[in-house]
Amino acid sequence: MSRKGDPYDNACMESFHATLKKELIYRRRFKTRAEAINAVNHYISQRYNRHRRHSTLGYCSPEAFEKKYAQTIADVS
Repeated sequence: MSRKGDPYDNACMESFHATLKKELIYRRRFKTRAEAINAVNHYISQRYNRHRRHSTLGYCSPEAFEKKYAQTIADVS
């Protein structure tokens, strides 16, 4: 848990929210709350986790990183 009003305690989530806003929220208008919820869910599950490259993961998507990790574990076993 972070301290109230201290974004540096929760930098990863602050960065994620900034990315979400820049890449999705600010680029379109939603007619309903349900449409916005569906768009955010789709963005996270399809774009962010499957395709968007992350510098902290060696410029791999989270899905690709997990596949590499699973293969590394399988090779060691």
